[in-house]
Amino acid sequence: MAAPVVLVSNRGPLSFREDGDELIATRGGGGLVSGLAPLVAGTDTVWIAAALSDADRQAASRGVIEADGIRARTLAIDSTVMTQAYDGVCNSMLWFLYHGLHDLSRRPVIDKGFRVAWEAYRRYNRAFADVVADESPDGAVVLVQDYHLALLGPLLREKRPDLATVHFSHTPFAPPHLMRVLPHDLATELLVGMAGHNACGFHSDRWARDFRNSCEEIAGITPTTFVAPLAPDADDIRGVASSDRCQAETEAIDTDLGDRRLIVRVDRIELSKNLLRGFRAYDTMLQDRPDLRETVVFRALGYPSREGLPEYLAYRAEIESLAAVINHRWATPGWNPIELDLVDDFPKSVAHLRRYDVLMVNPIRDGLNLVAMEGPLVNERDGAVVLSREAGVHDALNGAVHSVNPFDIEDQALALAAALDMDAATRASRAAELRRRAEARNPSDWLSDQLAASQEG
Repeated sequence: MAAPVVLVSNRGPLSFREDGDELIATRGGGGLVSGLAPLVAGTDTVWIAAALSDADRQAASRGVIEADGIRARTLAIDSTVMTQAYDGVCNSMLWFLYHGLHDLSRRPVIDKGFRVAWEAYRRYNRAFADVVADESPDGAVVLVQDYHLALLGPLLREKRPDLATVHFSHTPFAPPHLMRVLPHDLATELLVGMAGHNACGFHSDRWARDFRNSCEEIAGITPTTFVAPLAPDADDIRGVASSDRCQAETEAIDTDLGDRRLIVRVDRIELSKNLLRGFRAYDTMLQDRPDLRETVVFRALGYPSREGLPEYLAYRAEIESLAAVINHRWATPGWNPIELDLVDDFPKSVAHLRRYDVLMVNPIRDGLNLVAMEGPLVNERDGAVVLSREAGVHDALNGAVHSVNPFDIEDQALALAAALDMDAATRASRAAELRRRAEARNPSDWLSDQLAASQEG
């Protein structure tokens, strides 16, 4: 008989709202929820996550709640602890560290305030450990998701040695020279915390290797790791692509574009996604290739992210400013080279994935990046993909994409032009290969890999 499963993450599968005296639950958003929720719906799996709203906090007092086939338990953590752990450690420190985004001449600033935030991070992990220990059936497998909960393994091993625990990182991991940015005691605590699970999983062998190297060089330990890239849910995204709303958006794109070709990117407005260099590459392409001017439109669909951090607000402003500069340089009557759409609208995004001639995915560093596989699954024009070598998904798609150095503007400009210049037969062959690779795995494979890893360590 299979062991019971408990999922643990910062953001949960359900969000709640108040309707009078009634508490209404709806399916939550995000890639983790969309990938895992269909696999555990209708099962005995319990999903434990932090309460992110006042209504979520009300739900926390009611224990496990079942809605939409999901059994969820929200955890009300002191708001100060939550803010310090989430913004002060996870968003401001670990996210930047793992993606190599710190401007080391200025940041991070590690002072007494940061150590206060780290203590909150400990308390946040301890609060989860208490609830997971209480809610987990005997002999359960606990699947812990992402860097918010790096310290959970040893805490659970102390409280519930009968549990098997797996930690999965959806981000890249920092190599030793970046992990040394953290004070030695805190870096060691984090590495030992992760290694305290039965196994640690990553989307790419590169990230697993960076984690092992950091563990060995800084903490003097050898962790158990595994590699299990998440895959898109082909049926789900094709269902969205065939919806009436998506069809209407696709027709609107065709009307707007006429016979012009389309470069698309679909991202969170996130520093690691590298939107600015993508625009500069397009600008360089227009400079070097006058024949492509007025024949192609670059549409960037983005949705807001971490707008409570000043770096992200400044980044959005810089994106809008650079797009305006490029449009001022090249626009002609009836043609704007770059069109920004910075509103979260999934059916509209999928419509653009159906219609692109070139999909640009050029992150500075990315744990995986599902868009690079979702696009080929629904695209109807044998579209090409320009892909950063620093995306975890590059492991699976290398050879079928136009690979680029995300820091090299000229390299990306040449790749965009080459993608537009490809003959029809080459486009069709590459698009078919991309679809084949995108369909090679599905989300259930990823879940099975984690369950299998729980028996290690």
